Amino acid sequence: MPAEHVAQGGFAVHTRGRGFSDITVQVADAVASSHVQVGIANVFTAHTSCSLLLGENADPAVRDDLERWFARAVPDGDAIFEHDAEGPDDMPAHIRSILTGVSLTLPVHGGKLLLGTWQGIYLWEHRIDPHQRKVTVTVLGH
Repeated sequence: MPAEHVAQGGFAVHTRGRGFSDITVQVADAVASSHVQVGIANVFTAHTSCSLLLGENADPAVRDDLERWFARAVPDGDAIFEHDAEGPDDMPAHIRSILTGVSLTLPVHGGKLLLGTWQGIYLWEHRIDPHQRKVTVTVLGH
């Protein structure tokens, strides 16, 4: 059995405010630079107001529909929220992050991410204002 190898790196994502940033290329580059041929890649963001998503990458209407659905399900400024220290989008951003998650675990094969034809990796900013987000990619395998 080949020896296990672990590599870790990261990158920053400068968001434009609420919406999606395609980070597929950055994650794929981190996997390639790890020199792991077969294993897993864990992608993690250490924030409570954004999330990571593996989703449809061909039609941007899918992401627009997700945004509209969440706007209806978790509206900014809803009177039920007590936590609003940073504005009316504060608690909704936390809920969106919790519901969608801050990490992904993806297969690596042949030194590359093993994604479906129509899958892309996105950082989903849930705050209205722009932010700088950190993403860590940990690759484990051989």
